[in-house]
Amino acid sequence: MSLPPTSLPATSLPATTPRIDGRAKVTGRAVYPADTAIAGLAHAALVVSPVARGRLAAIDTAKAAALPGVLGVLTVDDVTGRIGLPRFGVAASSIAPLQDRLIRHDGEILAVVAAETAEIAAEAAARVSFRIEAEAPATGFDDAGAETVAAADAAGRKDPGQGDIEAGFAAAEVCIEADYETPVQHHNALELYSTTAVWDGEGDQARLTVYEPSQNVNGWRHELARQLGIDAARVRVVAEFVGGAFGGKGPITARTALIAFAARHFGRPLRCVVSRAQGFTAGTHRAETRQRIRMGATRDGRITAFVHDGAEVTSRADPYLVGGNSVTARLYGYGAVQTKLSLVHADRPTPGYMRSPPEVPYVYALEQAMDEMAAALDMDPIDFRRRNDTATDPLSGKRYSSRMLMPCFDAAAKAFGWDRRDPVPGSMRDGDWVIGMGCAATVYPANIAAATARVRLAADGRVTVETASHELGTGIRTAAARMAAEVLGVAPERVTVRTGDSDLPPAPVSGGSNSTASVCSAVARAAEAVKATLFTRLTAPDAGSFAGLDAATLRLRDGRIEADGPYMAFDAALEAAGLEAISQTADFIPDGLKPDAVEKLRAGRTPMRGGGSGDLLRYAMGAEFAEIRINRRTLEIEVPRMTGAFAAGRIMNPLTARSQLIGGMIWGLSTALMEETELDRRAARVLNHDLENYLMPVNADIGQVDVILLDEDDRAGNPSGIKGLGELGNVGMSAAIANAVHHATGRRFRRLPIRIDRLFLPACPDVVSA
Repeated sequence: MSLPPTSLPATSLPATTPRIDGRAKVTGRAVYPADTAIAGLAHAALVVSPVARGRLAAIDTAKAAALPGVLGVLTVDDVTGRIGLPRFGVAASSIAPLQDRLIRHDGEILAVVAAETAEIAAEAAARVSFRIEAEAPATGFDDAGAETVAAADAAGRKDPGQGDIEAGFAAAEVCIEADYETPVQHHNALELYSTTAVWDGEGDQARLTVYEPSQNVNGWRHELARQLGIDAARVRVVAEFVGGAFGGKGPITARTALIAFAARHFGRPLRCVVSRAQGFTAGTHRAETRQRIRMGATRDGRITAFVHDGAEVTSRADPYLVGGNSVTARLYGYGAVQTKLSLVHADRPTPGYMRSPPEVPYVYALEQAMDEMAAALDMDPIDFRRRNDTATDPLSGKRYSSRMLMPCFDAAAKAFGWDRRDPVPGSMRDGDWVIGMGCAATVYPANIAAATARVRLAADGRVTVETASHELGTGIRTAAARMAAEVLGVAPERVTVRTGDSDLPPAPVSGGSNSTASVCSAVARAAEAVKATLFTRLTAPDAGSFAGLDAATLRLRDGRIEADGPYMAFDAALEAAGLEAISQTADFIPDGLKPDAVEKLRAGRTPMRGGGSGDLLRYAMGAEFAEIRINRRTLEIEVPRMTGAFAAGRIMNPLTARSQLIGGMIWGLSTALMEETELDRRAARVLNHDLENYLMPVNADIGQVDVILLDEDDRAGNPSGIKGLGELGNVGMSAAIANAVHHATGRRFRRLPIRIDRLFLPACPDVVSA
């Protein structure tokens, strides 16, 4: 069927819609993967390595196996060669536990215990003994044995740059140079990592169903099938609800295939819920970075040269990198740009995606450097950014499809009261408290991917949407419901959205803030196809009330079909059309992707474009402001106010959009002042692997949070005009708070997080040179 262009007609949709699955979540009716009731379920526990580098010399499972209720213990002797190696990318790491006796990082899996209950499995795991020939590990930067390589050599990455950098610095009248550091962070979603594997059938016809929190059920299906050596049609991955992910449940871990293998080996459905402590090494994390920025500018504030070098720590096995200096290199109108990225291979787990992976560490460094240069020029930080705003990419010369950075700064500054800020550091006081105000830009690429969706309109006017996307807490079900409701003229409450099942029409990985734009575009096309089918049947010569009318004159509104005169309720309309229901499946391929994008999607990949990958640069942008207070006696830090203004295209549901942005801004506060995975540098092990010692903000730490959504109509490459904003909110806030700390104290802290103890340390040296 030839589909008409996606249209977005005005309807009686409410301005916002409460989450359609919100009641199920708050009443406990929502079923998360580890809560799924399974008949005959057995439980698994992991035995993990307490050292980061070495070789497993011996392992003894006799005491564990003798415990009543234990089904058995799998070790390297049982598994080696029987599971395919993970494919790094869709898999979190190429490291495959139990495939050899090498130990590559703290927490690597040494054995899997299966038992009748989770408690017996945990007790048995504690009874497994082993002997490891340990070696001295390299934890990361500056450690003996760590291997530093150029990212261009390790991952085939080209370091972005343009122009004559030396000429740019020669033209500069003021230069700054500074080093910045960001720490390891872990996702720590409320929901623990888990895998539940159920086999149904015998032999080559057996079908595997895996219940696991996932951001990529379609991709996992294919990767899991490959590792297990079976057809993807025999694998189903289900994650109806996910209790927080933030990138940590995007790539599949080696644990999934291992538990599936164990379930088949023991002939029982098997569930493994990873402990909070083990989750620090069983999943991925945000890698630590070291960065150096050099910047030159004229006295009137024009940046003539910008150099941003970065280094990131990864595992021995995988060249994982985020390379955020490719983002910072195009954010302002630099005269010349140069970047370089290095990878440090160490005895650590492979890092992975974490909310705004490239932007959070690298934009933090850039936006603090922008503040430092503004101070060196005695210029207001917003005016300095305005002076260097650009409509084109300094790297490629491509035009931004829409660039709302400075309108966001203006709106946020007005709401925040920036004009009340005394620019002199340390001058704003309230008794024992010194007050600081800071701001920073926030930016995220408007990614969009190939997607498919199925929409069904029933005679009672109820609509069902099906797509293998994921409800991570982001509100995708509600956004999809609003899109279907808008096209088909029904209330969102009459739309049911099914997600989180690889048997549904394939959808992209829920990462890179692409889901709303991608999935809603597919839903719109499928809903348009339903409408076209109905209108074609109703306007047939012998169809009744609408017979012979031009289908273009018909409208769907409030559960009925209307023309200039007659109207008909859905039930009567479908009866007149000779249909009980209408169901259509549609594909969406964004402009710029190849025609085989959906074919690749069906094979488990996610063809995606966004940012600078097309003819135009497409970004969501914003400006974030923070007020901080530091007690001169105790050095405690408070953040009474945060304000953000954002432009992210068409906002599908302002209620959930604001929630996303508020959460992101709070995470930015956490990044600035609290979060750090602390490592034993001698042993390459995590020290604070629990929620008691991994610091995160609670309600008492959060003051007033204001979100402003600016109107933006940007349909370049996306007919719906949607830009993702799930990762936009936390990009700039850490820099805004760091800049506010400088404004309050006159001291620069370039290493995150800025905790109370670090306020006692000497200030960073002056970095300004004329």
